[in-house]
Amino acid sequence: MTKTVITDAFWCHYKELVRKEMIPYQWKVLNDAIEINIERERNDASIPNLKSHAIENFKIAAGRTKGEHYGWVFQDSDVYKWLEAVAFSLNNTWDDNLKCIADEVVDLIADAQEEDGYLSTYYTIAEPDNKFKRLRGSHELYCAGHFMEAAVAYYNATKNEKVLDTAKKLADHIDASFGPEEGKIHGVDGHEEVEIGLMKLYHLLGEERYLKLAKYFLEERGKDPDFFEKQDIEYFGKAEKGGLASCPKSYFQMHKPVLLQDTAEGHAVRLVYMCTALADIAATTKNEELSKVCKRIWRNIVDKRMYITGGIGSTVIGESFTLDYDLPNDTMYCETCASIGLIFFAKQMLRIEAKAEYANVLERALYNTALSGMALDGKHFFYVNPLEVVPKKSMIDPTKSHVKPVRPQWLGCACCPPNLARLITSVEDYIYSDTDDKVLVNLFIKSEFSKDYEDGTLNIKIDADYPKTGEVKLNITNTTGRELKVYVRKPDWAESVNTSLDGKQVSLSEEDGFMVVSVKPGKVEALIEIPMTLKRWRTNPLVSENIHKVCVSRGPQVYCVEGVDNGENLHLISLPKEAPLKYRRDENLLGGVGVIEAEALRYDDKRSDDKLYYSEDAVSAKKQTIKMIPYYAWANRGSNEMRVWLAEE
Repeated sequence: MTKTVITDAFWCHYKELVRKEMIPYQWKVLNDAIEINIERERNDASIPNLKSHAIENFKIAAGRTKGEHYGWVFQDSDVYKWLEAVAFSLNNTWDDNLKCIADEVVDLIADAQEEDGYLSTYYTIAEPDNKFKRLRGSHELYCAGHFMEAAVAYYNATKNEKVLDTAKKLADHIDASFGPEEGKIHGVDGHEEVEIGLMKLYHLLGEERYLKLAKYFLEERGKDPDFFEKQDIEYFGKAEKGGLASCPKSYFQMHKPVLLQDTAEGHAVRLVYMCTALADIAATTKNEELSKVCKRIWRNIVDKRMYITGGIGSTVIGESFTLDYDLPNDTMYCETCASIGLIFFAKQMLRIEAKAEYANVLERALYNTALSGMALDGKHFFYVNPLEVVPKKSMIDPTKSHVKPVRPQWLGCACCPPNLARLITSVEDYIYSDTDDKVLVNLFIKSEFSKDYEDGTLNIKIDADYPKTGEVKLNITNTTGRELKVYVRKPDWAESVNTSLDGKQVSLSEEDGFMVVSVKPGKVEALIEIPMTLKRWRTNPLVSENIHKVCVSRGPQVYCVEGVDNGENLHLISLPKEAPLKYRRDENLLGGVGVIEAEALRYDDKRSDDKLYYSEDAVSAKKQTIKMIPYYAWANRGSNEMRVWLAEE
């Protein structure tokens, strides 16, 4: 048994922001009880954006009201993720009123469930005869997975039996409907997620059927690449055209059997959700074949297809990966959900093998792209997290309509806001990893962790004000009768780390990027001093967009420049290689952030003759002090330009 409690100023602020602002705000949105502007995440008239209608859909499906379904077929998942965020929030701060509201939602979901266990408001209301017949885009299993996750979280927080019974009934119905046996559907959902939910139920209940079914869904994917087309013909007489049917098979990770896949392909969220479940099953069952698949895809993502902010997904077309080293800054996607999914994937990889690189990527995505997905007020959200924005281009260039210069109040496809809420409210689950024989310290968040053994307890208290400073104290108490080992991550961005035990400077041994602290019965205080140096980063030369460009970071945080601080036409700014970088705290800016300043050059933005092209070098530059802020905090001061990668002089 393990338990983690956070007391960290930075993350407690975010948890309270979600509890006090984000969860109530989203509840009003789900009930259509607030006048807001719901934006389409890109120029696509088919995106429903008049209202959420999510709660009303459940009321109609439950027979409580009359009406028609509105919104995406996966609109139910907005409610499920909200419920999961509530569950994690209740773990942190008990709230009788919030629990009462959530209990009513559980009752509503149970009422909307059909007698046989089936649960999907869209198909119950709009197409009751087509259940499980449009698996390419129906999202029935996707929504089911999100409900299973929410049910497990809510049961753990409140011991509400109804939510667990509803989830088991749904899982049992899916198990009766899908599988290799005669008479069952031999196929998969177009969007991976049910596998994650089934594994959550398995870990809670120990029901082997759920593990077996999750493994079946994963191993079945790609065995018959034409499964969706065959479904169309079987049930509707012809193959569907347009929409998701026009996407390549790789979009759904259906281009080849999962066990043969070795690159990150298709829709980024689908891919990392698939890998999260794969890694979970691999770690749980010690399946080396599945582990190898996870490692291959991981290598391809982090070595060739991941942005420095931890963002993934290089194109708006299909919200997808493209090819190695294709990382455009101003047309990319970097969906908030995709980085959250990458965090899920990294957490499960740490269960497969204790390598710090997984925690390094987890930290990168968490402190940059994930946090960027929400404004500092908790009521505005990004679907897409760009590395370069020019507002006029977003307004006029149709290829950049998805690149928003400010966060909308809500989105027609609202998967990201509640996904981020459930991540932030459960961030303690990512600080430590407890494997069979190791306790890993992945993140330097002020907290307390305890693990019960048969012969005693291991207790770890982290005292840190990170990433403000790099000083991390670990007070470790071991009440067992034997020596235990605690593995503390050495950040990949840190050039050196100073360590001491009980006040004496020591050199700790290292294993796969973790520093090893051996703890005999009793107590030990470990001090980890990580110099929070300001660093310049450059990309592989095959990333054509970033040739002769530089990015600046401090600790885990990537920095950017905004027009509000540095003027328009940020592409004219060049940072000399030898220009000193200066850091200072500004507690009055953006809720308190670290600011980096440097003497840069700004090139002229006009020519006297106003020609478009010219042969002579007639451009001059002037010195300009530029100000950089953490990437996660951009777009909180109105619409203006932003840029992560700067030209390097």
